[in-house]
Amino acid sequence: MLDLNVLLDVLQKREPHYRVSAAVLEQVIHGDEQGAISAHAVTTVHYLVARYADRIAADRALSWLLHHLTVCAVGRNELERARSLGWSDFEDAVVAAVAERAGCTCIVTRNVKDFAGSPVNAVTPQEFLLH
Repeated sequence: MLDLNVLLDVLQKREPHYRVSAAVLEQVIHGDEQGAISAHAVTTVHYLVARYADRIAADRALSWLLHHLTVCAVGRNELERARSLGWSDFEDAVVAAVAERAGCTCIVTRNVKDFAGSPVNAVTPQEFLLH
């Protein structure tokens, strides 16, 4: 499961994180790894790209995400599970719950500490690339 910050590093070319996050996505594109995102991340990406660029860029980003990544549903069960985690950051809890439900082996994020106690192990992009 890719956390939103990894996607935004690439889409917004955010330094100093761009290269390592792009390397994670390259592994997905080339079929070395499977990539997944939560459905709510898709809407957030579209909104943010349209805001900092334009709608055409947002639509291109959406097409890319849908082509290369598995989009995991966020429904009642995932939201209930996220709430049961008791985290202060509900969005991170939703990512963890969705990753668990989807059977993901890890959550790739720059904010590993935000996923302390996650049912799915969180790793940095650097750690992910070492495995």
